[in-house]
Order: sequence, then structure tokens, then C-alpha cells
Amino acid sequence: MLISLYLLITMKVALLISTYKSPMVLDIILESVIGQTKYLDEIIIAEDDDSKNTYECFLKWKRKFKNKIFHYQQKDLGFRKSLILNKALFSSKSDYIIQIDGDCIPDSNFIHDHISNAKKGFYLFGTRVHIKKKYVIDVIKNRSINFSFFSKKINKRFRTIRAPFLSFLFTERNKISSKFRGCNTSFWKKDFIDINGYDNNFKGWGREDSDLMIRMHNYGIKGKRLKFAGVVYHLDHDEKDKSNFYKNDLMQKQTIKLNKIKA
Repeated sequence: MLISLYLLITMKVALLISTYKSPMVLDIILESVIGQTKYLDEIIIAEDDDSKNTYECFLKWKRKFKNKIFHYQQKDLGFRKSLILNKALFSSKSDYIIQIDGDCIPDSNFIHDHISNAKKGFYLFGTRVHIKKKYVIDVIKNRSINFSFFSKKINKRFRTIRAPFLSFLFTERNKISSKFRGCNTSFWKKDFIDINGYDNNFKGWGREDSDLMIRMHNYGIKGKRLKFAGVVYHLDHDEKDKSNFYKNDLMQKQTIKLNKIKA
């Protein structure tokens, strides 16, 4: 059963965007946010850096979003995404958090689809369509935010199909799915606080997002895949530095082994 109409109307919703040294892409993402079909109470930028260009991008959009947009930043001392996400999320006044990465452009119905599928006791994880790496510069240059099944610049084109009435085909999950990606997810802030948010011990690329959701499951929260809805378009790029992945993977294995809930 979907969330009650009363709660759907009264709950406050935030979009969280994590970013690192990509102000031009962030500018395009915010362009797509202003064109969303559903209202947002907060837009939160979590920057794992203190870039002047990113701050200027924030100021530009602050004039358009007025008091709805917030910017959190920290010094670049290596990949510390968990820390800045925690700073941003614990400061949010919203009931429900929708999260994307700073290399993902949301479809115009993205916010609507996450809100309309929100359900107590669950988190959602959605789909990403890949924009081929060779076209990324062109997308940024032309400020492209609209894509379709027929766009030549994409991979995984069947993921562009929006048919929310088919979402019932995807069952609820008691364990984290291999399809989960932290670049397209949403959850209740209360659940996030109850498990003490992201684990700040994660440094470098990898596992901070899946560790969060494994602890959600350990706490009794279930996952639901958002398919045929809630699409983001991922700008494909060179791989991140994965030199610390081994340590992060070991920490996640400990979370599983110890049935850990709180970070």
C-alpha cells in the first residue's frame, strides 16, 4: 500500500546532490531540478571540496531557488564523501531525502516518481541510463537535460522507458540488491538518523552507500526497486581511484558479519 495521501501532502522533501570539482555539471543538474514536475522543499549540495567555482554556481541558483537551496563544503583532504553527506543530511529539515550523485542528470519526473512511491519502512533505489563517455563533453557544452529512448548518446536505452504502473512487478527486498546504486536512492531521514547515517570511517571510493543500506536492512528497513520510473542519466567517465577499495570492502564485510546497525 502506498504512503497515505495525508503524509504524501504534508511531508517535506529534500534532494541531496553530492559533487566534487564539477561545477559545470552541477549547473546542468540544477537546470533539470528547476524543471521538475514536483515541488521540492530543499535542494542540498554536498561538496567534498571547497571550490570557488562550485560556490559561485550555488550563488547563481540561490537567486532562483531563493531560500530552498543549501550548500555544504569541506576541504579536499582526499575522498571523504561520507563525512560531507552526513554534515548535509543531518542539517536537513526535510522528512524524506532523495539522493543523486553529481554526475547524474535527473529525468523531469524523477522527484515525482520517488515521492509517489515513498513508503514507510522502505528505501527506494532507481535506475540509471548511461550517457556514453565520448558524448559527455557535448552534453555539457550544449547543456542537454532531455533524453529519450531514441537518443543516440546513451546506453541501456530500455531504462529510459517510464511506465510507473509496471512498478508492482518488482518485489520488496529484505537484503540489499546487486542493482542498488547510491546515485539514485531515497529514504526517510528518521531511518537515516536511527542508524547514525553514513560511516565516516569510509575513505576513498566505494562501499559507503551500500554499507548504509545494509545497516538499513539490519535495522528492519526493506528495499524497493524503482523501475520504469525515477530515471537518472549518468555521465560516464574514467574510473575513480580505487586504491582504498579493499579496506572499504573489509569494513562492509564486518557490517554484514556483525549485523551492524549504527555507524
